[in-house]
Amino acid sequence: MHPGTPRSAPLATLAFTLLLAGCASVPSAPPSAATPVEAAQANTAPAQRPVSPSRTPPPPVASDATQATLSAIGVETASAPPVVFLSAPADIWERIRRGFVIPDLEGDLVHNQEQWYATRPDYIERMTARSERYLFHIVEEIERRNMPMELALLPFIESAFNPQAVSSARAAGMWQFMPATGQSFDLKQNAFRDDRRDVLASTRAALDYLQQLHNRFGDWHLALAAYNWGQGNVNRAITRNQRAGLPTAYTDLTMPLETRMYVPKLQAVKNIVARPEAFRAQLPDIGNRPFFDTVTLERDIDVALIANLADVSEKDFRALNPSIRQPVVMASGTSHILLPWDNAVTFQDRLAAHKGPLASWTAWVVPATMTAAQAADRVGMSESELRSVNHIPPRMLVRAGSSLLVHRSGPRDADVPEHVADNGQLSLQPETILKRSTVRARKGDNLARLASRYGVSAASAAGWNKLAVNARLKPGQRVTLMLPQRVTLARAEPAARSKDKAPRQEARQSTRKGQKATSTARNKSGAKATAAKAGKTGAGQVAKRPKARETKVALNAKPAKKP
Repeated sequence: MHPGTPRSAPLATLAFTLLLAGCASVPSAPPSAATPVEAAQANTAPAQRPVSPSRTPPPPVASDATQATLSAIGVETASAPPVVFLSAPADIWERIRRGFVIPDLEGDLVHNQEQWYATRPDYIERMTARSERYLFHIVEEIERRNMPMELALLPFIESAFNPQAVSSARAAGMWQFMPATGQSFDLKQNAFRDDRRDVLASTRAALDYLQQLHNRFGDWHLALAAYNWGQGNVNRAITRNQRAGLPTAYTDLTMPLETRMYVPKLQAVKNIVARPEAFRAQLPDIGNRPFFDTVTLERDIDVALIANLADVSEKDFRALNPSIRQPVVMASGTSHILLPWDNAVTFQDRLAAHKGPLASWTAWVVPATMTAAQAADRVGMSESELRSVNHIPPRMLVRAGSSLLVHRSGPRDADVPEHVADNGQLSLQPETILKRSTVRARKGDNLARLASRYGVSAASAAGWNKLAVNARLKPGQRVTLMLPQRVTLARAEPAARSKDKAPRQEARQSTRKGQKATSTARNKSGAKATAAKAGKTGAGQVAKRPKARETKVALNAKPAKKP
Protein backbone atom coordinates (compact mmCIF):
# COMPACT_ATOMS: atom_id res chain seq x y z
CA MET A 1 0.00 0.00 0.00
CA HIS A 2 1.22 3.45 -0.92
CA PRO A 3 2.03 5.56 2.10
CA GLY A 4 -0.04 8.44 0.76
CA THR A 5 -3.16 6.35 0.22
CA PRO A 6 -5.65 6.51 3.08
CA ARG A 7 -6.35 3.13 4.77
CA SER A 8 -10.09 3.77 4.63
CA ALA A 9 -10.28 3.69 0.79
CA PRO A 10 -10.33 -0.12 0.38
CA LEU A 11 -12.88 -0.40 3.14
CA ALA A 12 -15.11 2.18 1.49
CA THR A 13 -14.83 0.41 -1.86
CA LEU A 14 -15.71 -2.93 -0.29
CA ALA A 15 -18.71 -1.44 1.55
CA PHE A 16 -20.00 0.16 -1.66
CA THR A 17 -19.70 -3.16 -3.51
CA LEU A 18 -21.60 -4.99 -0.79
CA LEU A 19 -24.29 -2.30 -0.82
CA LEU A 20 -24.79 -2.75 -4.56
CA ALA A 21 -24.99 -6.51 -4.15
CA GLY A 22 -27.57 -6.15 -1.38
CA CYS A 23 -29.70 -3.78 -3.47
CA ALA A 24 -29.58 -6.13 -6.49
CA SER A 25 -30.47 -9.26 -4.50
CA VAL A 26 -34.24 -9.92 -4.46
CA PRO A 27 -35.79 -12.86 -2.63
CA SER A 28 -37.47 -15.39 -4.88
CA ALA A 29 -40.78 -15.13 -3.01
CA PRO A 30 -42.29 -12.69 -0.52
CA PRO A 31 -42.01 -13.68 3.13
CA SER A 32 -45.74 -14.25 3.31
CA ALA A 33 -45.58 -16.77 0.47
CA ALA A 34 -43.42 -19.33 2.27
CA THR A 35 -44.42 -21.49 5.16
CA PRO A 36 -42.02 -22.02 8.07
CA VAL A 37 -41.47 -25.58 6.86
CA GLU A 38 -40.55 -24.38 3.37
CA ALA A 39 -38.22 -21.74 4.81
CA ALA A 40 -36.41 -24.33 6.87
CA GLN A 41 -36.07 -26.57 3.85
CA ALA A 42 -34.71 -23.68 1.78
CA ASN A 43 -32.07 -22.89 4.40
CA THR A 44 -30.90 -26.48 4.65
CA ALA A 45 -31.33 -27.43 0.99
CA PRO A 46 -27.72 -26.90 -0.18
CA ALA A 47 -26.39 -29.13 2.60
CA GLN A 48 -28.98 -31.87 2.09
CA ARG A 49 -29.09 -32.08 -1.71
CA PRO A 50 -26.45 -34.63 -2.88
CA VAL A 51 -24.80 -34.29 -6.28
CA SER A 52 -25.91 -37.01 -8.64
CA PRO A 53 -22.87 -39.00 -9.83
CA SER A 54 -24.35 -39.19 -13.32
CA ARG A 55 -24.51 -35.45 -13.72
CA THR A 56 -21.54 -33.13 -14.39
CA PRO A 57 -20.96 -30.66 -11.56
CA PRO A 58 -21.75 -27.05 -12.54
CA PRO A 59 -18.84 -24.78 -13.57
CA PRO A 60 -17.31 -22.61 -10.85
CA VAL A 61 -19.11 -19.34 -10.18
CA ALA A 62 -17.22 -16.07 -10.87
CA SER A 63 -15.72 -14.45 -7.85
CA ASP A 64 -17.50 -11.18 -8.58
CA ALA A 65 -20.39 -11.16 -6.07
CA THR A 66 -22.47 -8.78 -8.18
CA GLN A 67 -22.36 -11.03 -11.25
CA ALA A 68 -23.22 -14.14 -9.26
CA THR A 69 -26.21 -12.47 -7.66
CA LEU A 70 -27.55 -11.00 -10.92
CA SER A 71 -27.25 -14.39 -12.63
CA ALA A 72 -29.32 -15.97 -9.90
CA ILE A 73 -32.00 -13.25 -10.19
CA GLY A 74 -32.52 -13.94 -13.88
CA VAL A 75 -33.39 -17.58 -13.19
CA GLU A 76 -35.47 -17.18 -10.04
CA THR A 77 -37.81 -14.47 -11.36
CA ALA A 78 -38.70 -16.28 -14.58
CA SER A 79 -42.03 -17.46 -13.09
CA ALA A 80 -44.15 -16.18 -10.26
CA PRO A 81 -44.37 -18.57 -7.28
CA PRO A 82 -47.77 -19.79 -6.11
CA VAL A 83 -49.39 -18.18 -3.12
CA VAL A 84 -48.99 -20.35 -0.02
CA PHE A 85 -50.85 -19.60 3.18
CA LEU A 86 -48.78 -19.40 6.35
CA SER A 87 -51.22 -21.41 8.49
CA ALA A 88 -53.55 -24.38 8.02
CA PRO A 89 -57.29 -23.63 7.78
CA ALA A 90 -58.93 -23.38 11.18
CA ASP A 91 -62.02 -25.28 9.97
CA ILE A 92 -63.62 -26.60 6.80
CA TRP A 93 -65.29 -23.26 6.06
CA GLU A 94 -61.95 -21.45 5.94
CA ARG A 95 -60.58 -24.16 3.68
CA ILE A 96 -63.54 -23.69 1.34
CA ARG A 97 -63.15 -19.90 1.30
CA ARG A 98 -59.51 -20.20 0.24
CA GLY A 99 -60.54 -22.21 -2.83
CA PHE A 100 -63.08 -19.76 -4.31
CA VAL A 101 -62.04 -18.99 -7.90
CA ILE A 102 -65.22 -18.68 -10.00
CA PRO A 103 -65.92 -15.01 -10.90
CA ASP A 104 -68.64 -13.52 -8.73
CA LEU A 105 -72.09 -12.95 -10.20
CA GLU A 106 -73.75 -9.64 -9.30
CA GLY A 107 -77.27 -8.34 -9.66
CA ASP A 108 -80.75 -8.31 -8.19
CA LEU A 109 -81.20 -12.06 -8.56
CA VAL A 110 -78.23 -12.66 -6.25
CA HIS A 111 -79.41 -10.07 -3.73
CA ASN A 112 -82.91 -11.60 -3.68
CA GLN A 113 -81.47 -15.03 -2.94
CA GLU A 114 -79.24 -13.61 -0.22
CA GLN A 115 -82.28 -12.09 1.46
CA TRP A 116 -84.19 -15.36 1.11
CA TYR A 117 -81.48 -17.29 2.96
CA ALA A 118 -80.79 -14.51 5.47
CA THR A 119 -84.43 -14.50 6.59
CA ARG A 120 -84.35 -18.26 7.20
CA PRO A 121 -81.59 -18.88 9.75
CA ASP A 122 -83.16 -22.15 10.88
CA TYR A 123 -82.97 -23.51 7.35
CA ILE A 124 -79.32 -22.49 7.03
CA GLU A 125 -78.56 -24.13 10.37
CA ARG A 126 -80.26 -27.41 9.41
CA MET A 127 -78.62 -27.84 6.04
CA THR A 128 -75.14 -26.76 7.18
CA ALA A 129 -75.32 -29.11 10.18
CA ARG A 130 -76.37 -31.91 7.82
CA SER A 131 -73.34 -31.22 5.62
CA GLU A 132 -70.92 -32.03 8.47
CA ARG A 133 -70.80 -35.72 7.51
CA TYR A 134 -69.89 -35.13 3.87
CA LEU A 135 -68.09 -31.81 3.39
CA PHE A 136 -64.56 -32.94 4.19
CA HIS A 137 -64.67 -35.74 1.62
CA ILE A 138 -66.11 -33.44 -1.06
CA VAL A 139 -63.48 -30.76 -0.36
CA GLU A 140 -60.72 -33.36 -0.55
CA GLU A 141 -61.96 -34.60 -3.92
CA ILE A 142 -62.27 -31.08 -5.33
CA GLU A 143 -58.75 -30.16 -4.23
CA ARG A 144 -57.38 -33.40 -5.64
CA ARG A 145 -58.91 -32.53 -9.03
CA ASN A 146 -57.87 -28.84 -8.79
CA MET A 147 -61.46 -27.70 -9.31
CA PRO A 148 -63.19 -24.56 -7.91
CA MET A 149 -64.20 -24.89 -4.28
CA GLU A 150 -67.58 -23.29 -5.03
CA LEU A 151 -68.62 -26.74 -6.26
CA ALA A 152 -68.47 -28.03 -2.67
CA LEU A 153 -71.50 -25.81 -1.98
CA LEU A 154 -73.57 -27.19 -4.85
CA PRO A 155 -75.35 -29.85 -2.73
CA PHE A 156 -76.77 -26.97 -0.67
CA ILE A 157 -78.63 -25.88 -3.81
CA GLU A 158 -79.46 -29.33 -5.12
CA SER A 159 -80.68 -31.15 -2.02
CA ALA A 160 -79.82 -29.12 1.11
CA PHE A 161 -77.24 -31.91 1.68
CA ASN A 162 -79.95 -34.54 2.09
CA PRO A 163 -78.75 -37.77 0.38
CA GLN A 164 -82.27 -39.20 0.53
CA ALA A 165 -83.81 -36.28 -1.36
CA VAL A 166 -85.96 -37.17 -4.41
CA SER A 167 -87.35 -34.51 -6.74
CA SER A 168 -90.67 -34.55 -8.59
CA ALA A 169 -88.69 -35.38 -11.74
CA ARG A 170 -87.17 -38.48 -10.01
CA ALA A 171 -83.72 -36.96 -9.47
CA ALA A 172 -82.18 -38.47 -6.33
CA GLY A 173 -79.34 -38.04 -3.88
CA MET A 174 -77.16 -35.17 -2.69
CA TRP A 175 -76.19 -34.29 -6.25
CA GLN A 176 -79.69 -34.96 -7.68
CA PHE A 177 -78.89 -37.32 -10.54
CA MET A 178 -81.66 -38.25 -12.94
CA PRO A 179 -81.94 -42.02 -13.56
CA ALA A 180 -80.55 -41.90 -17.11
CA THR A 181 -77.72 -39.51 -16.24
CA GLY A 182 -76.81 -41.66 -13.26
CA GLN A 183 -76.62 -44.75 -15.45
CA SER A 184 -74.33 -42.95 -17.91
CA PHE A 185 -71.91 -42.30 -15.02
CA ASP A 186 -72.05 -45.90 -13.75
CA LEU A 187 -74.36 -45.29 -10.79
CA LYS A 188 -76.17 -48.60 -10.23
CA GLN A 189 -79.92 -48.45 -9.60
CA ASN A 190 -81.57 -51.76 -8.75
CA ALA A 191 -83.82 -53.47 -6.23
CA PHE A 192 -81.12 -53.51 -3.56
CA ARG A 193 -79.28 -50.19 -3.85
CA ASP A 194 -79.28 -46.80 -5.58
CA ASP A 195 -75.78 -45.40 -6.10
CA ARG A 196 -77.21 -41.96 -6.84
CA ARG A 197 -77.49 -41.72 -3.07
CA ASP A 198 -74.05 -43.19 -2.36
CA VAL A 199 -71.75 -40.53 -0.86
CA LEU A 200 -68.55 -41.65 -2.60
CA ALA A 201 -70.01 -42.80 -5.92
CA SER A 202 -72.32 -39.82 -6.44
CA THR A 203 -69.59 -37.31 -5.55
CA ARG A 204 -67.24 -38.97 -8.02
CA ALA A 205 -69.91 -38.94 -10.74
CA ALA A 206 -70.94 -35.32 -10.06
CA LEU A 207 -67.40 -33.98 -10.29
CA ASP A 208 -66.76 -36.05 -13.42
CA TYR A 209 -69.91 -34.58 -14.98
CA LEU A 210 -69.07 -30.99 -13.96
CA GLN A 211 -65.55 -31.31 -15.32
CA GLN A 212 -66.95 -32.70 -18.56
CA LEU A 213 -69.36 -29.76 -18.84
CA HIS A 214 -66.61 -27.22 -18.16
CA ASN A 215 -64.42 -28.82 -20.82
CA ARG A 216 -67.29 -28.44 -23.28
CA PHE A 217 -68.37 -24.87 -22.51
CA GLY A 218 -65.15 -23.37 -21.11
CA ASP A 219 -67.07 -21.40 -18.47
CA TRP A 220 -68.14 -22.48 -15.00
CA HIS A 221 -71.40 -20.49 -15.05
CA LEU A 222 -72.43 -22.23 -18.27
CA ALA A 223 -71.27 -25.58 -16.90
CA LEU A 224 -73.48 -25.10 -13.83
CA ALA A 225 -76.43 -24.11 -16.02
CA ALA A 226 -75.92 -27.28 -18.07
CA TYR A 227 -75.76 -29.36 -14.87
CA ASN A 228 -79.23 -28.07 -14.00
CA TRP A 229 -80.83 -27.74 -17.43
CA GLY A 230 -78.94 -30.25 -19.57
CA GLN A 231 -76.00 -29.64 -21.86
CA GLY A 232 -78.11 -29.99 -25.00
CA ASN A 233 -80.45 -27.20 -23.90
CA VAL A 234 -77.58 -24.88 -23.01
CA ASN A 235 -75.87 -25.62 -26.31
CA ARG A 236 -79.06 -24.76 -28.25
CA ALA A 237 -79.50 -21.53 -26.27
CA ILE A 238 -75.92 -20.53 -27.14
CA THR A 239 -76.50 -21.36 -30.82
CA ARG A 240 -79.66 -19.21 -30.90
CA ASN A 241 -77.77 -16.23 -29.49
CA GLN A 242 -74.88 -16.74 -31.91
CA ARG A 243 -77.25 -16.73 -34.89
CA ALA A 244 -78.89 -13.57 -33.59
CA GLY A 245 -75.52 -11.89 -33.03
CA LEU A 246 -76.04 -11.75 -29.25
CA PRO A 247 -73.58 -12.47 -26.42
CA THR A 248 -73.48 -16.02 -25.11
CA ALA A 249 -72.61 -15.55 -21.43
CA TYR A 250 -74.77 -17.12 -18.73
CA THR A 251 -76.66 -13.87 -18.07
CA ASP A 252 -77.37 -13.39 -21.80
CA LEU A 253 -79.07 -16.71 -22.51
CA THR A 254 -82.80 -17.35 -22.50
CA MET A 255 -83.47 -20.21 -20.11
CA PRO A 256 -86.15 -21.48 -17.70
CA LEU A 257 -86.65 -19.64 -14.42
CA GLU A 258 -85.18 -22.51 -12.37
CA THR A 259 -81.93 -22.41 -14.35
CA ARG A 260 -81.93 -18.61 -14.36
CA MET A 261 -82.00 -18.71 -10.54
CA TYR A 262 -79.56 -21.62 -10.22
CA VAL A 263 -76.22 -19.79 -10.30
CA PRO A 264 -77.56 -16.80 -8.27
CA LYS A 265 -78.55 -19.28 -5.54
CA LEU A 266 -75.06 -20.73 -5.51
CA GLN A 267 -73.57 -17.23 -5.46
CA ALA A 268 -75.77 -16.28 -2.51
CA VAL A 269 -74.64 -19.34 -0.52
CA LYS A 270 -71.04 -18.56 -1.47
CA ASN A 271 -71.43 -14.99 -0.16
CA ILE A 272 -72.95 -16.23 3.10
CA VAL A 273 -70.11 -18.72 3.62
CA ALA A 274 -67.55 -16.05 2.76
CA ARG A 275 -69.02 -13.43 5.13
CA PRO A 276 -71.49 -15.08 7.53
CA GLU A 277 -71.41 -12.13 9.92
CA ALA A 278 -72.70 -9.81 7.17
CA PHE A 279 -75.86 -11.92 6.92
CA ARG A 280 -76.15 -12.74 10.63
CA ALA A 281 -75.66 -16.41 9.76
CA GLN A 282 -74.25 -18.92 12.21
CA LEU A 283 -72.22 -21.67 10.56
CA PRO A 284 -71.67 -24.81 12.64
CA ASP A 285 -68.16 -25.63 13.79
CA ILE A 286 -66.97 -28.30 11.33
CA GLY A 287 -63.37 -29.31 11.85
CA ASN A 288 -60.94 -29.69 8.98
CA ARG A 289 -60.67 -33.45 9.44
CA PRO A 290 -62.38 -36.54 8.04
CA PHE A 291 -65.75 -37.49 9.50
CA PHE A 292 -65.87 -41.09 8.24
CA ASP A 293 -63.60 -43.93 7.24
CA THR A 294 -64.11 -46.60 4.56
CA VAL A 295 -64.36 -50.25 5.63
CA THR A 296 -64.14 -53.10 3.10
CA LEU A 297 -66.54 -56.04 3.41
CA GLU A 298 -65.85 -59.60 2.28
CA ARG A 299 -69.17 -61.24 3.30
CA ASP A 300 -72.84 -60.27 3.32
CA ILE A 301 -73.79 -58.79 6.67
CA ASP A 302 -76.98 -57.45 8.25
CA VAL A 303 -77.26 -53.70 8.78
CA ALA A 304 -78.40 -54.31 12.36
CA LEU A 305 -75.25 -56.33 13.07
CA ILE A 306 -73.02 -53.63 11.54
CA ALA A 307 -74.61 -50.99 13.74
CA ASN A 308 -74.22 -53.17 16.80
CA LEU A 309 -70.57 -54.03 16.18
CA ALA A 310 -69.69 -50.42 15.29
CA ASP A 311 -71.62 -49.02 18.28
CA VAL A 312 -73.69 -46.65 16.14
CA SER A 313 -77.40 -46.35 15.55
CA GLU A 314 -78.95 -47.70 12.36
CA LYS A 315 -80.12 -44.16 11.58
CA ASP A 316 -76.55 -42.84 11.71
CA PHE A 317 -75.32 -45.79 9.65
CA ARG A 318 -77.90 -45.16 6.93
CA ALA A 319 -77.06 -41.45 6.93
CA LEU A 320 -73.52 -42.37 5.83
CA ASN A 321 -74.69 -45.25 3.60
CA PRO A 322 -77.94 -43.93 2.12
CA SER A 323 -77.70 -46.06 -1.03
CA ILE A 324 -78.39 -49.28 0.90
CA ARG A 325 -82.13 -49.87 0.71
CA GLN A 326 -82.41 -53.25 2.41
CA PRO A 327 -81.65 -54.66 5.90
CA VAL A 328 -78.55 -56.43 4.54
CA VAL A 329 -75.36 -55.25 2.82
CA MET A 330 -74.41 -57.49 -0.11
CA ALA A 331 -70.63 -57.61 -0.30
CA SER A 332 -70.56 -58.56 -3.98
CA GLY A 333 -72.45 -55.36 -4.85
CA THR A 334 -71.49 -52.96 -2.04
CA SER A 335 -67.91 -53.89 -1.24
CA HIS A 336 -67.37 -51.08 1.26
CA ILE A 337 -69.31 -49.16 3.88
CA LEU A 338 -68.72 -45.83 5.60
CA LEU A 339 -68.52 -45.53 9.39
CA PRO A 340 -67.64 -42.63 11.70
CA TRP A 341 -63.87 -42.37 11.97
CA ASP A 342 -63.45 -43.80 15.48
CA ASN A 343 -66.25 -46.34 15.11
CA ALA A 344 -64.60 -47.90 12.06
CA VAL A 345 -61.77 -49.25 14.22
CA THR A 346 -64.25 -50.56 16.77
CA PHE A 347 -66.23 -52.34 14.06
CA GLN A 348 -63.20 -54.06 12.56
CA ASP A 349 -61.96 -55.28 15.94
CA ARG A 350 -65.36 -56.65 16.95
CA LEU A 351 -66.00 -58.20 13.52
CA ALA A 352 -62.75 -60.15 13.74
CA ALA A 353 -63.85 -61.58 17.10
CA HIS A 354 -67.49 -62.21 16.08
CA LYS A 355 -68.73 -65.79 16.14
CA GLY A 356 -71.90 -66.82 14.40
CA PRO A 357 -73.77 -65.94 11.20
CA LEU A 358 -73.32 -62.49 9.66
CA ALA A 359 -76.44 -62.27 7.49
CA SER A 360 -79.99 -63.51 7.94
CA TRP A 361 -81.17 -62.33 4.49
CA THR A 362 -80.41 -63.34 0.94
CA ALA A 363 -81.86 -62.79 -2.55
CA TRP A 364 -84.22 -65.17 -4.33
CA VAL A 365 -84.97 -64.97 -8.07
CA VAL A 366 -88.68 -65.67 -8.70
CA PRO A 367 -89.01 -68.60 -11.16
CA ALA A 368 -92.48 -67.72 -12.50
CA THR A 369 -95.06 -64.97 -12.24
CA MET A 370 -97.01 -65.39 -9.02
CA THR A 371 -98.87 -63.55 -6.29
CA ALA A 372 -97.12 -62.25 -3.21
CA ALA A 373 -98.95 -64.87 -1.17
CA GLN A 374 -97.62 -67.65 -3.39
CA ALA A 375 -94.08 -66.27 -3.21
CA ALA A 376 -94.28 -65.96 0.58
CA ASP A 377 -95.46 -69.55 0.85
CA ARG A 378 -92.55 -70.74 -1.30
CA VAL A 379 -89.89 -69.07 0.91
CA GLY A 380 -91.54 -69.66 4.29
CA MET A 381 -92.41 -66.05 5.12
CA SER A 382 -95.62 -64.28 5.90
CA GLU A 383 -97.15 -62.35 3.03
CA SER A 384 -97.12 -59.08 5.01
CA GLU A 385 -93.39 -59.40 5.81
CA LEU A 386 -92.49 -60.26 2.22
CA ARG A 387 -94.49 -57.28 0.94
CA SER A 388 -92.96 -54.93 3.52
CA VAL A 389 -89.29 -55.79 3.01
CA ASN A 390 -89.59 -55.83 -0.81
CA HIS A 391 -92.04 -52.91 -1.13
CA ILE A 392 -94.68 -54.90 -3.03
CA PRO A 393 -97.94 -52.91 -3.22
CA PRO A 394 -101.37 -54.58 -2.94
CA ARG A 395 -103.06 -56.21 -5.92
CA MET A 396 -99.78 -56.67 -7.77
CA LEU A 397 -98.20 -59.83 -9.14
CA VAL A 398 -94.46 -60.53 -8.92
CA ARG A 399 -93.19 -61.26 -12.40
CA ALA A 400 -90.76 -64.04 -13.28
CA GLY A 401 -87.10 -63.03 -12.95
CA SER A 402 -87.71 -60.56 -10.10
CA SER A 403 -85.24 -60.56 -7.22
CA LEU A 404 -86.79 -60.66 -3.76
CA LEU A 405 -85.11 -60.32 -0.40
CA VAL A 406 -85.96 -63.40 1.70
CA HIS A 407 -84.83 -65.14 4.88
CA ARG A 408 -81.85 -67.46 4.66
CA SER A 409 -82.88 -71.08 5.06
CA GLY A 410 -82.04 -74.44 3.57
CA PRO A 411 -81.02 -74.09 -0.09
CA ARG A 412 -81.17 -70.29 0.21
CA ASP A 413 -78.31 -69.92 2.67
CA ALA A 414 -75.50 -68.34 0.63
CA ASP A 415 -74.17 -64.85 -0.05
CA VAL A 416 -75.86 -63.06 -2.94
CA PRO A 417 -73.92 -63.53 -6.21
CA GLU A 418 -72.55 -60.47 -7.99
CA HIS A 419 -74.86 -60.59 -11.01
CA VAL A 420 -77.92 -60.53 -8.74
CA ALA A 421 -76.54 -57.89 -6.33
CA ASP A 422 -75.67 -55.59 -9.25
CA ASN A 423 -78.67 -56.17 -11.50
CA GLY A 424 -81.55 -57.46 -9.35
CA GLN A 425 -84.87 -55.83 -10.25
CA LEU A 426 -88.40 -56.03 -8.88
CA SER A 427 -90.86 -56.34 -11.77
CA LEU A 428 -94.58 -56.15 -11.03
CA GLN A 429 -97.83 -56.34 -12.95
CA PRO A 430 -101.44 -55.74 -11.86
CA GLU A 431 -103.51 -58.71 -10.76
CA THR A 432 -106.22 -57.40 -13.08
CA ILE A 433 -105.82 -55.88 -16.51
CA LEU A 434 -108.15 -53.39 -18.15
CA LYS A 435 -109.94 -54.46 -21.31
CA ARG A 436 -111.70 -52.12 -23.72
CA SER A 437 -115.44 -52.75 -23.51
CA THR A 438 -118.54 -51.11 -25.00
CA VAL A 439 -121.70 -50.71 -22.90
CA ARG A 440 -125.06 -49.11 -23.59
CA ALA A 441 -126.62 -46.32 -21.57
CA ARG A 442 -130.02 -46.73 -19.93
CA LYS A 443 -132.85 -44.26 -19.87
CA GLY A 444 -131.97 -41.31 -17.62
CA ASP A 445 -128.26 -42.13 -17.50
CA ASN A 446 -125.49 -39.60 -17.46
CA LEU A 447 -121.81 -40.51 -17.76
CA ALA A 448 -121.13 -40.33 -14.01
CA ARG A 449 -124.06 -42.62 -13.18
CA LEU A 450 -123.07 -45.16 -15.82
CA ALA A 451 -119.41 -45.13 -14.69
CA SER A 452 -120.49 -45.69 -11.08
CA ARG A 453 -122.62 -48.66 -12.13
CA TYR A 454 -119.56 -50.33 -13.70
CA GLY A 455 -117.19 -49.41 -10.87
CA VAL A 456 -114.93 -46.98 -12.75
CA SER A 457 -114.25 -43.32 -12.09
CA ALA A 458 -116.31 -40.73 -13.91
CA ALA A 459 -113.18 -38.76 -14.77
CA SER A 460 -111.61 -41.79 -16.46
CA ALA A 461 -114.82 -42.53 -18.38
CA ALA A 462 -114.95 -38.90 -19.51
CA GLY A 463 -111.39 -39.14 -20.81
CA TRP A 464 -112.03 -42.41 -22.64
CA ASN A 465 -115.09 -40.98 -24.41
CA LYS A 466 -114.08 -37.30 -24.67
CA LEU A 467 -117.23 -36.24 -22.86
CA ALA A 468 -117.98 -34.10 -19.82
CA VAL A 469 -118.18 -35.91 -16.51
CA ASN A 470 -121.92 -35.22 -16.14
CA ALA A 471 -122.79 -35.48 -19.84
CA ARG A 472 -126.35 -36.72 -20.46
CA LEU A 473 -126.61 -39.95 -22.42
CA LYS A 474 -129.35 -41.15 -24.75
CA PRO A 475 -130.93 -44.52 -24.09
CA GLY A 476 -128.91 -47.15 -25.92
CA GLN A 477 -125.99 -44.82 -26.55
CA ARG A 478 -122.68 -46.74 -26.79
CA VAL A 479 -120.05 -45.81 -24.18
CA THR A 480 -116.47 -47.10 -24.07
CA LEU A 481 -115.15 -48.28 -20.70
CA MET A 482 -111.92 -49.96 -19.66
CA LEU A 483 -113.16 -52.75 -17.43
CA PRO A 484 -110.94 -55.00 -15.29
CA GLN A 485 -110.28 -58.57 -16.32
CA ARG A 486 -108.70 -61.10 -14.02
CA VAL A 487 -105.24 -62.34 -15.00
CA THR A 488 -104.96 -66.09 -15.48
CA LEU A 489 -101.77 -67.24 -13.73
CA ALA A 490 -99.57 -70.00 -15.05
CA ARG A 491 -98.69 -72.60 -12.46
CA ALA A 492 -95.47 -71.66 -10.66
CA GLU A 493 -94.27 -75.27 -10.31
CA PRO A 494 -94.31 -77.52 -13.41
CA ALA A 495 -93.54 -80.57 -11.21
CA ALA A 496 -96.55 -79.87 -9.03
CA ARG A 497 -98.69 -79.44 -12.14
CA SER A 498 -97.65 -82.83 -13.52
CA LYS A 499 -98.34 -84.49 -10.18
CA ASP A 500 -101.77 -82.93 -9.93
CA LYS A 501 -102.66 -83.80 -13.52
CA ALA A 502 -103.75 -87.38 -12.89
CA PRO A 503 -106.14 -86.59 -9.99
CA ARG A 504 -107.75 -83.84 -12.04
CA GLN A 505 -108.18 -86.16 -15.04
CA GLU A 506 -109.71 -88.82 -12.80
CA ALA A 507 -112.07 -86.23 -11.36
CA ARG A 508 -113.11 -85.11 -14.83
CA GLN A 509 -113.60 -88.72 -15.99
CA SER A 510 -115.69 -89.58 -12.93
CA THR A 511 -117.75 -86.45 -13.54
CA ARG A 512 -118.36 -87.46 -17.16
CA LYS A 513 -119.34 -91.00 -16.06
CA GLY A 514 -121.76 -89.55 -13.55
CA GLN A 515 -123.28 -87.26 -16.16
CA LYS A 516 -123.58 -90.16 -18.62
CA ALA A 517 -125.22 -92.38 -16.04
CA THR A 518 -127.66 -89.64 -15.14
CA SER A 519 -128.47 -89.08 -18.81
CA THR A 520 -129.05 -92.80 -19.36
CA ALA A 521 -131.34 -93.00 -16.34
CA ARG A 522 -133.31 -90.04 -17.62
CA ASN A 523 -133.71 -91.62 -21.06
CA LYS A 524 -134.91 -94.91 -19.55
CA SER A 525 -137.39 -93.19 -17.27
CA GLY A 526 -138.58 -91.07 -20.22
CA ALA A 527 -139.10 -94.16 -22.35
CA LYS A 528 -141.12 -95.84 -19.60
CA ALA A 529 -143.26 -92.75 -19.20
CA THR A 530 -143.90 -92.64 -22.95
CA ALA A 531 -144.91 -96.28 -23.01
CA ALA A 532 -147.27 -95.73 -20.12
CA LYS A 533 -148.91 -92.83 -21.91
CA ALA A 534 -149.19 -94.87 -25.07
CA GLY A 535 -151.16 -97.50 -23.19
CA LYS A 536 -153.59 -94.91 -21.94
CA THR A 537 -154.07 -92.67 -24.98
CA GLY A 538 -154.04 -95.10 -27.92
CA ALA A 539 -151.77 -96.00 -30.80
CA GLY A 540 -152.52 -92.92 -32.93
CA GLN A 541 -150.95 -90.46 -30.56
CA VAL A 542 -147.97 -92.72 -29.95
CA ALA A 543 -147.32 -92.93 -33.66
CA LYS A 544 -147.41 -89.18 -34.17
CA ARG A 545 -144.78 -88.37 -31.47
CA PRO A 546 -141.83 -90.27 -33.00
CA LYS A 547 -142.67 -88.73 -36.38
CA ALA A 548 -142.42 -85.22 -34.93
CA ARG A 549 -139.09 -86.09 -33.30
CA GLU A 550 -137.73 -87.33 -36.63
CA THR A 551 -138.75 -84.10 -38.32
CA LYS A 552 -136.88 -82.04 -35.76
CA VAL A 553 -133.70 -84.06 -36.22
CA ALA A 554 -133.96 -83.65 -39.98
CA LEU A 555 -134.23 -79.90 -39.69
CA ASN A 556 -131.09 -79.72 -37.55
CA ALA A 557 -129.04 -82.14 -39.58
CA LYS A 558 -126.23 -80.91 -41.78
CA PRO A 559 -126.75 -81.17 -45.53
CA ALA A 560 -124.98 -84.01 -47.24
CA LYS A 561 -121.84 -83.17 -49.17
CA LYS A 562 -122.14 -83.12 -52.93
CA PRO A 563 -120.11 -85.72 -54.75
